[in-house]
Amino acid sequence: MNNKRILVIDDEDGVRDIIQITLETVAGWEVIAASGGQEGLEIALAQQPDAILLDVMMPNLDGPATFKQLRSYSQTQHIPTILLTAKAKSSEQQEYANLGVNGVIVKPFEAQNLVKQIRRLLGWESCP
Repeated sequence: MNNKRILVIDDEDGVRDIIQITLETVAGWEVIAASGGQEGLEIALAQQPDAILLDVMMPNLDGPATFKQLRSYSQTQHIPTILLTAKAKSSEQQEYANLGVNGVIVKPFEAQNLVKQIRRLLGWESCP
């Protein structure tokens, strides 16, 4: 079975934990966690995950800045990325989508729907 490896970059421990438990239990995916943009960038370069869930609001290196750096490296520019944001306004979501991310998931999200949302945004409906 070809399990997916997902890198979750979020500065909130509780959010990372919920995402990790959900993705591992519901989808059987391997989850790699980072607590900030710089750490996430280093992990992405070293471990080449199948996808990245990236929080927008983080100290030091925020989500959009991290995403731009990911796109600047040939090793990481192909990795599908979904932004996680607490900003629910459609204009803000559109602004994030215009960055070139694969999608936006609004926090708080429902844990039971998270895997479905990720699969839909990444076209992984038929993937394990």
